[in-house]
Amino acid sequence: MGKITGFLEYERKGPAKEKVAERLKHWREFERTTPEEQLKIQGARCMDCGIPFCHKGCPLGNIIPDWNDLVYRGHWQEAIERLHSTNNFPEFTGRICPAPCEEACVLNINDDPVTIKNIERSIIDRAFEQGWVKPLPAPRTGKRVAVIGSGPAGMACAQQLARAGHDAVLFERDDRIGGLLRYGIPDFKMEKHLIDRRMEQMAAEGVSFRTGVDVGTDVTGDDLRREFDAVVLSVGATKPRDLAVPGRELNGVHFAMQFLPQQNKVVAGDRVPGQILATGKRVIILGGGDTGSDCLGTSNRHGAKSVHQFELLPEPPKDRPPLSWPNWPMILRTSSSHEEGVARDWSINTKAFLGDAKGNLRALRGVRLDWAQDNGRPVMKEVPGSEFELPCELVLLALGFLGPETNTIVSQLGCALTDRGNVQANPDYQTTTPGVFACGDARRGQSLVVWAIWEGRECARGVDAYLMGSTWLPASPEL
Repeated sequence: MGKITGFLEYERKGPAKEKVAERLKHWREFERTTPEEQLKIQGARCMDCGIPFCHKGCPLGNIIPDWNDLVYRGHWQEAIERLHSTNNFPEFTGRICPAPCEEACVLNINDDPVTIKNIERSIIDRAFEQGWVKPLPAPRTGKRVAVIGSGPAGMACAQQLARAGHDAVLFERDDRIGGLLRYGIPDFKMEKHLIDRRMEQMAAEGVSFRTGVDVGTDVTGDDLRREFDAVVLSVGATKPRDLAVPGRELNGVHFAMQFLPQQNKVVAGDRVPGQILATGKRVIILGGGDTGSDCLGTSNRHGAKSVHQFELLPEPPKDRPPLSWPNWPMILRTSSSHEEGVARDWSINTKAFLGDAKGNLRALRGVRLDWAQDNGRPVMKEVPGSEFELPCELVLLALGFLGPETNTIVSQLGCALTDRGNVQANPDYQTTTPGVFACGDARRGQSLVVWAIWEGRECARGVDAYLMGSTWLPASPEL
Protein backbone atom coordinates (compact mmCIF):
# COMPACT_ATOMS: atom_id res chain seq x y z
CA MET A 1 0.00 0.00 0.00
CA GLY A 2 1.32 3.45 -0.90
CA LYS A 3 -0.02 6.43 1.00
CA ILE A 4 -1.35 5.18 4.34
CA THR A 5 -2.25 8.53 5.92
CA GLY A 6 -4.18 10.01 3.01
CA PHE A 7 -7.50 9.76 4.83
CA LEU A 8 -6.05 12.10 7.47
CA GLU A 9 -4.68 14.59 4.96
CA TYR A 10 -7.23 14.86 2.17
CA GLU A 11 -10.94 15.61 2.02
CA ARG A 12 -13.42 13.78 -0.19
CA LYS A 13 -13.95 15.48 -3.53
CA GLY A 14 -16.32 14.04 -6.10
CA PRO A 15 -16.54 14.73 -9.84
CA ALA A 16 -17.56 18.18 -11.05
CA LYS A 17 -20.96 18.47 -12.72
CA GLU A 18 -22.27 20.70 -15.44
CA LYS A 19 -24.49 23.49 -14.09
CA VAL A 20 -28.19 22.62 -13.89
CA ALA A 21 -29.30 25.30 -16.35
CA GLU A 22 -26.94 23.90 -18.98
CA ARG A 23 -27.45 20.18 -18.51
CA LEU A 24 -31.24 20.52 -18.76
CA LYS A 25 -30.74 21.53 -22.39
CA HIS A 26 -29.41 18.15 -23.52
CA TRP A 27 -29.50 14.38 -22.86
CA ARG A 28 -25.77 13.68 -22.50
CA GLU A 29 -23.93 12.70 -19.34
CA PHE A 30 -23.04 15.81 -17.34
CA GLU A 31 -20.39 14.66 -14.87
CA ARG A 32 -16.99 16.03 -15.85
CA THR A 33 -13.90 13.88 -16.27
CA THR A 34 -11.92 14.02 -13.02
CA PRO A 35 -8.28 15.16 -13.39
CA GLU A 36 -5.72 12.42 -12.77
CA GLU A 37 -4.07 14.24 -9.87
CA GLN A 38 -7.42 14.53 -8.07
CA LEU A 39 -8.07 10.82 -8.61
CA LYS A 40 -4.68 9.95 -7.13
CA ILE A 41 -5.47 12.04 -4.05
CA GLN A 42 -8.89 10.40 -3.70
CA GLY A 43 -7.31 6.96 -4.07
CA ALA A 44 -4.85 7.90 -1.33
CA ARG A 45 -7.77 8.36 1.10
CA CYS A 46 -8.34 4.57 1.11
CA MET A 47 -7.29 3.27 4.53
CA ASP A 48 -6.04 -0.20 3.50
CA CYS A 49 -8.34 -1.60 6.19
CA GLY A 50 -7.49 -4.88 7.83
CA ILE A 51 -11.05 -5.93 7.01
CA PRO A 52 -12.21 -3.90 3.96
CA PHE A 53 -15.95 -3.60 4.56
CA CYS A 54 -16.40 -2.10 1.09
CA HIS A 55 -16.25 -5.76 -0.02
CA LYS A 56 -19.31 -6.44 2.12
CA GLY A 57 -21.13 -3.49 0.62
CA CYS A 58 -20.38 -4.55 -2.97
CA PRO A 59 -22.26 -7.66 -4.15
CA LEU A 60 -19.58 -8.20 -6.80
CA GLY A 61 -16.84 -8.35 -4.17
CA ASN A 62 -14.76 -5.81 -6.08
CA ILE A 63 -11.20 -5.70 -4.77
CA ILE A 64 -11.56 -2.01 -4.03
CA PRO A 65 -8.52 -1.23 -1.84
CA ASP A 66 -6.22 -2.74 -4.47
CA TRP A 67 -7.38 -0.58 -7.34
CA ASN A 68 -7.63 2.51 -5.13
CA ASP A 69 -3.94 2.06 -4.35
CA LEU A 70 -3.01 1.30 -7.95
CA VAL A 71 -4.66 4.55 -9.06
CA TYR A 72 -2.81 6.43 -6.33
CA ARG A 73 0.48 4.99 -7.61
CA GLY A 74 -0.43 5.62 -11.26
CA HIS A 75 -0.61 1.93 -12.25
CA TRP A 76 -3.76 2.26 -14.31
CA GLN A 77 -3.40 -0.85 -16.44
CA GLU A 78 -3.02 -3.02 -13.36
CA ALA A 79 -6.03 -1.26 -11.88
CA ILE A 80 -8.32 -2.25 -14.75
CA GLU A 81 -7.08 -5.84 -14.59
CA ARG A 82 -7.99 -5.97 -10.92
CA LEU A 83 -11.35 -4.30 -11.57
CA HIS A 84 -12.24 -6.62 -14.45
CA SER A 85 -11.41 -9.68 -12.34
CA THR A 86 -14.74 -9.28 -10.52
CA ASN A 87 -16.82 -6.95 -12.71
CA ASN A 88 -17.58 -7.41 -16.41
CA PHE A 89 -19.01 -3.92 -16.87
CA PRO A 90 -17.52 -1.30 -14.53
CA GLU A 91 -18.54 1.41 -17.02
CA PHE A 92 -22.16 0.60 -16.09
CA THR A 93 -21.74 0.27 -12.33
CA GLY A 94 -19.45 3.31 -12.18
CA ARG A 95 -22.33 5.38 -13.51
CA ILE A 96 -25.62 3.97 -12.25
CA CYS A 97 -24.85 1.90 -9.15
CA PRO A 98 -25.93 3.64 -5.90
CA ALA A 99 -22.54 2.65 -4.45
CA PRO A 100 -23.32 0.50 -1.39
CA CYS A 101 -19.53 0.06 -1.22
CA GLU A 102 -19.21 3.70 -0.16
CA GLU A 103 -21.84 3.28 2.54
CA ALA A 104 -19.77 0.38 3.90
CA CYS A 105 -16.45 2.23 3.69
CA VAL A 106 -14.76 2.30 7.12
CA LEU A 107 -14.17 6.03 6.69
CA ASN A 108 -17.94 6.45 6.59
CA ILE A 109 -18.19 5.66 10.30
CA ASN A 110 -17.18 9.21 11.22
CA ASP A 111 -15.97 10.85 8.01
CA ASP A 112 -16.75 11.04 4.29
CA PRO A 113 -16.16 7.76 2.42
CA VAL A 114 -13.69 7.23 -0.40
CA THR A 115 -15.00 8.21 -3.85
CA ILE A 116 -15.01 4.56 -4.90
CA LYS A 117 -17.63 4.90 -7.63
CA ASN A 118 -15.87 7.77 -9.41
CA ILE A 119 -12.50 6.02 -9.23
CA GLU A 120 -14.08 2.88 -10.71
CA ARG A 121 -15.61 4.83 -13.58
CA SER A 122 -12.35 6.66 -14.24
CA ILE A 123 -10.38 3.40 -14.41
CA ILE A 124 -12.61 1.83 -17.06
CA ASP A 125 -12.97 5.03 -19.09
CA ARG A 126 -9.18 5.35 -19.25
CA ALA A 127 -8.85 1.66 -20.13
CA PHE A 128 -11.09 2.06 -23.17
CA GLU A 129 -9.31 5.27 -24.19
CA GLN A 130 -5.94 3.50 -24.03
CA GLY A 131 -7.12 0.37 -25.86
CA TRP A 132 -6.57 -1.94 -22.91
CA VAL A 133 -10.02 -3.56 -23.13
CA LYS A 134 -9.62 -6.44 -25.56
CA PRO A 135 -11.61 -9.58 -26.41
CA LEU A 136 -10.79 -12.73 -24.48
CA PRO A 137 -11.74 -15.55 -26.87
CA ALA A 138 -11.52 -19.17 -25.80
CA PRO A 139 -11.34 -22.56 -27.59
CA ARG A 140 -14.86 -23.63 -28.50
CA THR A 141 -16.61 -26.49 -26.71
CA GLY A 142 -19.34 -27.01 -29.28
CA LYS A 143 -22.02 -26.36 -26.64
CA ARG A 144 -24.76 -23.80 -27.36
CA VAL A 145 -26.57 -21.75 -24.71
CA ALA A 146 -29.58 -19.46 -25.17
CA VAL A 147 -29.63 -16.47 -22.83
CA ILE A 148 -33.08 -14.84 -22.81
CA GLY A 149 -32.98 -11.15 -21.90
CA SER A 150 -30.09 -8.78 -22.52
CA GLY A 151 -29.96 -6.66 -19.37
CA PRO A 152 -26.80 -6.63 -17.24
CA ALA A 153 -27.46 -10.15 -15.89
CA GLY A 154 -27.92 -11.60 -19.36
CA MET A 155 -24.96 -9.72 -20.78
CA ALA A 156 -22.66 -10.83 -17.95
CA CYS A 157 -23.84 -14.43 -18.19
CA ALA A 158 -23.42 -14.54 -21.97
CA GLN A 159 -19.93 -13.03 -21.81
CA GLN A 160 -18.75 -15.49 -19.15
CA LEU A 161 -20.19 -18.42 -21.08
CA ALA A 162 -18.40 -17.29 -24.23
CA ARG A 163 -15.16 -17.03 -22.27
CA ALA A 164 -15.71 -20.63 -21.17
CA GLY A 165 -15.82 -21.58 -24.87
CA HIS A 166 -19.56 -22.00 -25.33
CA ASP A 167 -21.59 -20.44 -28.14
CA ALA A 168 -23.82 -18.01 -26.26
CA VAL A 169 -26.79 -16.53 -28.08
CA LEU A 170 -28.31 -13.48 -26.38
CA PHE A 171 -32.00 -12.96 -27.21
CA GLU A 172 -33.76 -9.59 -26.80
CA ARG A 173 -37.34 -8.74 -27.70
CA ASP A 174 -36.54 -5.04 -28.18
CA ASP A 175 -34.70 -3.77 -31.24
CA ARG A 176 -31.43 -3.18 -29.37
CA ILE A 177 -29.40 -5.03 -26.75
CA GLY A 178 -29.23 -3.75 -23.17
CA GLY A 179 -32.55 -4.30 -21.39
CA LEU A 180 -33.25 -1.51 -18.92
CA LEU A 181 -29.72 -0.20 -19.45
CA ARG A 182 -30.81 0.64 -22.99
CA TYR A 183 -34.52 1.38 -22.52
CA GLY A 184 -35.05 2.63 -18.99
CA ILE A 185 -31.92 4.32 -17.70
CA PRO A 186 -31.91 7.88 -19.12
CA ASP A 187 -29.04 8.84 -21.39
CA PHE A 188 -28.02 11.65 -19.07
CA LYS A 189 -27.12 8.95 -16.52
CA MET A 190 -25.52 6.52 -18.97
CA GLU A 191 -24.98 7.08 -22.67
CA LYS A 192 -25.76 4.07 -24.83
CA HIS A 193 -22.53 3.96 -26.84
CA LEU A 194 -21.13 2.34 -23.68
CA ILE A 195 -23.31 -0.70 -24.35
CA ASP A 196 -22.41 -0.74 -28.04
CA ARG A 197 -18.66 -0.82 -27.49
CA ARG A 198 -18.99 -3.62 -24.93
CA MET A 199 -21.10 -5.57 -27.43
CA GLU A 200 -18.23 -5.35 -29.91
CA GLN A 201 -15.95 -7.05 -27.39
CA MET A 202 -18.57 -9.70 -26.61
CA ALA A 203 -19.13 -10.45 -30.31
CA ALA A 204 -15.40 -10.97 -30.79
CA GLU A 205 -15.48 -13.42 -27.88
CA GLY A 206 -18.22 -15.52 -29.43
CA VAL A 207 -21.53 -14.02 -28.25
CA SER A 208 -24.28 -13.79 -30.89
CA PHE A 209 -27.12 -11.29 -30.62
CA ARG A 210 -30.69 -11.81 -31.75
CA THR A 211 -32.81 -8.70 -31.31
CA GLY A 212 -36.49 -8.22 -32.05
CA VAL A 213 -37.22 -11.80 -30.97
CA ASP A 214 -40.02 -12.23 -28.44
CA VAL A 215 -39.04 -15.56 -26.91
CA GLY A 216 -42.17 -17.44 -25.97
CA THR A 217 -43.98 -16.15 -29.05
CA ASP A 218 -41.54 -15.92 -31.96
CA VAL A 219 -39.46 -18.77 -30.52
CA THR A 220 -41.06 -21.35 -28.23
CA GLY A 221 -39.70 -23.26 -25.31
CA ASP A 222 -39.65 -26.43 -27.42
CA ASP A 223 -37.61 -24.61 -30.07
CA LEU A 224 -35.04 -23.62 -27.48
CA ARG A 225 -34.73 -27.13 -26.04
CA ARG A 226 -34.14 -28.57 -29.52
CA GLU A 227 -31.59 -25.95 -30.61
CA PHE A 228 -29.59 -25.37 -27.41
CA ASP A 229 -27.84 -27.45 -24.77
CA ALA A 230 -28.94 -25.08 -21.98
CA VAL A 231 -31.23 -22.07 -21.53
CA VAL A 232 -30.79 -19.09 -19.20
CA LEU A 233 -33.76 -16.95 -18.18
CA SER A 234 -32.50 -13.43 -17.51
CA VAL A 235 -35.80 -11.79 -18.41
CA GLY A 236 -35.83 -9.26 -15.58
CA ALA A 237 -38.67 -8.24 -13.29
CA THR A 238 -40.71 -6.22 -15.73
CA LYS A 239 -44.22 -6.59 -14.31
CA PRO A 240 -45.02 -3.10 -12.96
CA ARG A 241 -46.94 -2.47 -9.75
CA ASP A 242 -50.20 -0.74 -10.65
CA LEU A 243 -52.41 1.59 -8.62
CA ALA A 244 -56.05 0.50 -8.57
CA VAL A 245 -57.84 3.77 -7.78
CA PRO A 246 -60.73 5.55 -9.52
CA GLY A 247 -59.58 7.35 -12.65
CA ARG A 248 -56.67 5.03 -13.39
CA GLU A 249 -57.94 4.72 -16.98
CA LEU A 250 -57.69 8.46 -17.72
CA ASN A 251 -55.50 9.78 -20.49
CA GLY A 252 -52.36 11.08 -18.80
CA VAL A 253 -51.78 8.30 -16.24
CA HIS A 254 -48.86 6.10 -17.31
CA PHE A 255 -46.37 3.61 -15.97
CA ALA A 256 -42.85 4.99 -15.70
CA MET A 257 -41.65 2.25 -18.04
CA GLN A 258 -44.03 3.47 -20.74
CA PHE A 259 -42.55 6.96 -20.41
CA LEU A 260 -38.80 6.41 -20.03
CA PRO A 261 -38.06 4.01 -22.94
CA GLN A 262 -39.72 6.34 -25.42
CA GLN A 263 -37.22 9.07 -24.64
CA ASN A 264 -34.33 6.61 -24.97
CA LYS A 265 -35.59 5.77 -28.45
CA VAL A 266 -35.86 9.44 -29.40
CA VAL A 267 -32.31 10.12 -28.23
CA ALA A 268 -31.19 7.14 -30.34
CA GLY A 269 -32.73 8.83 -33.40
CA ASP A 270 -35.95 6.84 -33.63
CA ARG A 271 -39.36 8.31 -34.37
CA VAL A 272 -41.88 7.67 -31.60
CA PRO A 273 -45.39 8.63 -32.75
CA GLY A 274 -47.56 9.72 -29.85
CA GLN A 275 -44.62 10.06 -27.45
CA ILE A 276 -45.63 10.75 -23.85
CA LEU A 277 -44.24 14.22 -23.13
CA ALA A 278 -44.11 16.33 -19.98
CA THR A 279 -43.61 19.53 -21.95
CA GLY A 280 -45.63 22.37 -20.45
CA LYS A 281 -47.48 19.99 -18.10
CA ARG A 282 -47.93 19.80 -14.37
CA VAL A 283 -46.42 16.41 -13.56
CA ILE A 284 -46.84 14.19 -10.50
CA ILE A 285 -44.50 11.24 -9.98
CA LEU A 286 -45.71 8.54 -7.60
CA GLY A 287 -42.75 6.68 -6.10
CA GLY A 288 -39.57 7.96 -4.53
CA GLY A 289 -36.98 5.47 -5.83
CA ASP A 290 -34.49 5.55 -8.68
CA THR A 291 -37.16 5.09 -11.35
CA GLY A 292 -39.06 8.07 -9.99
CA SER A 293 -35.85 10.09 -10.04
CA ASP A 294 -35.29 9.11 -13.69
CA CYS A 295 -38.83 10.28 -14.52
CA LEU A 296 -38.03 13.55 -12.78
CA GLY A 297 -34.86 14.26 -14.75
CA THR A 298 -36.63 13.36 -17.98
CA SER A 299 -39.66 15.56 -17.20
CA ASN A 300 -37.48 18.55 -16.44
CA ARG A 301 -35.59 18.08 -19.71
CA HIS A 302 -38.91 17.95 -21.54
CA GLY A 303 -39.73 21.33 -20.04
CA ALA A 304 -42.43 20.40 -17.53
CA LYS A 305 -44.33 23.31 -16.01
CA SER A 306 -43.92 21.80 -12.53
CA VAL A 307 -43.04 18.43 -11.01
CA HIS A 308 -44.21 16.96 -7.70
CA GLN A 309 -42.92 13.64 -6.37
CA PHE A 310 -45.01 11.80 -3.78
CA GLU A 311 -43.98 8.87 -1.61
CA LEU A 312 -46.38 6.71 0.40
CA LEU A 313 -43.90 6.12 3.23
CA PRO A 314 -42.69 8.71 5.76
CA GLU A 315 -39.72 10.93 5.00
CA PRO A 316 -36.51 9.05 5.89
CA PRO A 317 -34.01 10.57 8.33
CA LYS A 318 -31.36 12.82 6.83
CA ASP A 319 -28.52 11.25 8.84
CA ARG A 320 -27.39 7.65 9.18
CA PRO A 321 -29.03 5.98 12.20
CA PRO A 322 -26.65 4.94 15.00
CA LEU A 323 -25.17 1.46 14.69
CA SER A 324 -26.35 1.07 11.08
CA TRP A 325 -22.85 0.94 9.55
CA PRO A 326 -21.79 -0.95 7.42
CA ASN A 327 -25.27 -1.80 6.19
CA TRP A 328 -27.15 0.20 3.59
CA PRO A 329 -29.00 2.86 5.62
CA MET A 330 -32.56 3.98 4.96
CA ILE A 331 -31.86 7.71 4.80
CA LEU A 332 -33.05 10.59 2.67
CA ARG A 333 -31.24 10.51 -0.66
CA THR A 334 -31.04 13.38 -3.09
CA SER A 335 -30.17 12.48 -6.67
CA SER A 336 -28.80 14.77 -9.35
CA SER A 337 -32.32 14.92 -10.78
CA HIS A 338 -33.66 16.26 -7.48
CA GLU A 339 -31.06 19.01 -7.72
CA GLU A 340 -32.68 20.07 -10.99
CA GLY A 341 -36.02 21.02 -9.44
CA VAL A 342 -38.91 19.19 -7.77
CA ALA A 343 -41.41 19.49 -4.93
CA ARG A 344 -41.07 16.33 -2.82
CA ASP A 345 -43.59 15.14 -0.25
CA TRP A 346 -43.98 12.02 1.89
CA SER A 347 -46.77 10.11 3.64
CA ILE A 348 -49.15 10.79 0.76
CA ASN A 349 -51.76 8.28 -0.35
CA THR A 350 -53.44 8.67 -3.74
CA LYS A 351 -57.22 8.35 -3.49
CA ALA A 352 -58.23 9.01 -7.10
CA PHE A 353 -57.35 10.57 -10.42
CA LEU A 354 -59.81 13.18 -11.65
CA GLY A 355 -60.60 13.82 -15.31
CA ASP A 356 -62.38 16.27 -17.55
CA ALA A 357 -65.32 15.63 -19.85
CA LYS A 358 -62.99 14.28 -22.57
CA GLY A 359 -61.35 11.66 -20.34
CA ASN A 360 -58.15 13.59 -19.82
CA LEU A 361 -56.41 13.80 -16.46
CA ARG A 362 -56.91 17.13 -14.66
CA ALA A 363 -55.99 16.48 -11.00
CA LEU A 364 -54.88 13.99 -8.35
CA ARG A 365 -56.85 13.59 -5.13
CA GLY A 366 -54.69 12.60 -2.19
CA VAL A 367 -54.67 12.41 1.57
CA ARG A 368 -51.95 12.75 4.17
CA LEU A 369 -51.04 9.78 6.34
CA ASP A 370 -49.92 9.13 9.87
CA TRP A 371 -47.76 6.04 10.34
CA ALA A 372 -47.90 4.04 13.56
CA GLN A 373 -46.61 0.70 14.80
CA ASP A 374 -48.87 -2.29 15.51
CA ASN A 375 -46.92 -5.18 17.06
CA GLY A 376 -43.82 -4.01 15.20
CA ARG A 377 -45.58 -3.59 11.86
CA PRO A 378 -46.09 -0.17 10.24
CA VAL A 379 -49.73 0.81 9.91
CA MET A 380 -50.96 3.85 7.98
CA LYS A 381 -53.92 5.98 9.00
CA GLU A 382 -55.40 8.86 7.08
CA VAL A 383 -55.14 12.25 8.73
CA PRO A 384 -58.71 13.57 9.17
CA GLY A 385 -59.44 16.61 7.04
CA SER A 386 -56.19 16.34 5.08
CA GLU A 387 -57.61 15.43 1.67
CA PHE A 388 -56.44 17.65 -1.17
CA GLU A 389 -56.58 18.00 -4.94
CA LEU A 390 -53.51 18.91 -6.98
CA PRO A 391 -53.99 19.91 -10.63
CA CYS A 392 -51.92 17.87 -13.09
CA GLU A 393 -51.91 16.71 -16.67
CA LEU A 394 -49.44 13.84 -16.33
CA VAL A 395 -49.00 11.20 -13.61
CA LEU A 396 -46.14 8.71 -13.79
CA LEU A 397 -46.38 5.52 -11.75
CA ALA A 398 -42.92 4.56 -10.47
CA LEU A 399 -44.11 2.11 -7.83
CA GLY A 400 -41.67 -0.73 -8.38
CA PHE A 401 -42.04 -4.14 -10.00
CA LEU A 402 -43.77 -7.37 -9.02
CA GLY A 403 -41.46 -9.87 -10.71
CA PRO A 404 -40.97 -11.40 -14.15
CA GLU A 405 -43.65 -11.93 -16.74
CA THR A 406 -44.40 -15.61 -16.30
CA ASN A 407 -47.12 -16.42 -18.82
CA THR A 408 -44.82 -16.98 -21.81
CA ILE A 409 -41.40 -18.63 -21.93
CA VAL A 410 -41.23 -19.25 -18.16
CA SER A 411 -44.43 -21.26 -18.19
CA GLN A 412 -43.59 -22.94 -21.52
CA LEU A 413 -40.40 -24.31 -19.99
CA GLY A 414 -42.30 -25.53 -16.92
CA CYS A 415 -40.29 -23.52 -14.37
CA ALA A 416 -41.71 -23.33 -10.85
CA LEU A 417 -42.07 -19.96 -9.13
CA THR A 418 -41.33 -18.82 -5.60
CA ASP A 419 -44.08 -17.53 -3.33
CA ARG A 420 -43.07 -14.02 -4.45
CA GLY A 421 -43.56 -14.84 -8.13
CA ASN A 422 -39.89 -15.09 -9.10
CA VAL A 423 -38.36 -18.00 -11.00
CA GLN A 424 -37.30 -20.68 -8.52
CA ALA A 425 -33.70 -21.85 -8.82
CA ASN A 426 -31.25 -23.87 -6.74
CA PRO A 427 -27.83 -22.59 -5.55
CA ASP A 428 -26.37 -23.50 -8.96
CA TYR A 429 -29.05 -21.28 -10.57
CA GLN A 430 -30.77 -24.24 -12.22
CA THR A 431 -34.56 -24.05 -12.19
CA THR A 432 -36.92 -26.94 -11.52
CA THR A 433 -36.58 -27.76 -15.23
CA PRO A 434 -33.25 -29.54 -15.94
CA GLY A 435 -30.98 -27.56 -18.22
CA VAL A 436 -32.89 -24.32 -17.67
CA PHE A 437 -31.27 -21.67 -15.47
CA ALA A 438 -32.37 -18.29 -14.12
CA CYS A 439 -30.51 -15.23 -12.89
CA GLY A 440 -30.84 -11.53 -12.18
CA ASP A 441 -34.12 -9.85 -11.32
CA ALA A 442 -36.06 -12.82 -12.74
CA ARG A 443 -34.63 -14.97 -9.94
CA ARG A 444 -34.17 -12.52 -7.05
CA GLY A 445 -36.69 -9.79 -7.82
CA GLN A 446 -36.10 -6.13 -8.57
CA SER A 447 -32.59 -5.21 -7.49
CA LEU A 448 -29.39 -3.31 -8.33
CA VAL A 449 -27.15 -3.50 -11.40
CA VAL A 450 -24.32 -4.92 -9.27
CA TRP A 451 -26.53 -7.78 -8.12
CA ALA A 452 -27.55 -8.43 -11.74
CA ILE A 453 -23.92 -8.71 -12.90
CA TRP A 454 -23.05 -10.93 -9.92
CA GLU A 455 -26.01 -13.19 -10.66
CA GLY A 456 -25.08 -13.42 -14.34
CA ARG A 457 -21.50 -14.40 -13.50
CA GLU A 458 -22.57 -17.00 -10.96
CA CYS A 459 -25.23 -18.42 -13.26
CA ALA A 460 -22.62 -18.87 -15.98
CA ARG A 461 -20.60 -20.99 -13.56
CA GLY A 462 -23.65 -23.16 -12.95
CA VAL A 463 -24.32 -23.59 -16.67
CA ASP A 464 -20.67 -24.36 -17.41
CA ALA A 465 -20.55 -27.02 -14.68
CA TYR A 466 -23.81 -28.52 -15.98
CA LEU A 467 -22.44 -28.74 -19.54
CA MET A 468 -18.85 -29.79 -18.76
CA GLY A 469 -19.00 -31.52 -15.38
CA SER A 470 -16.93 -28.78 -13.71
CA THR A 471 -16.10 -25.11 -14.22
CA TRP A 472 -12.96 -23.01 -14.17
CA LEU A 473 -14.87 -19.73 -14.40
CA PRO A 474 -13.89 -17.52 -11.43
CA ALA A 475 -16.23 -17.64 -8.44
CA SER A 476 -17.54 -14.43 -6.92
CA PRO A 477 -16.81 -13.91 -3.21
CA GLU A 478 -19.20 -15.40 -0.69
CA LEU A 479 -21.46 -12.72 0.81
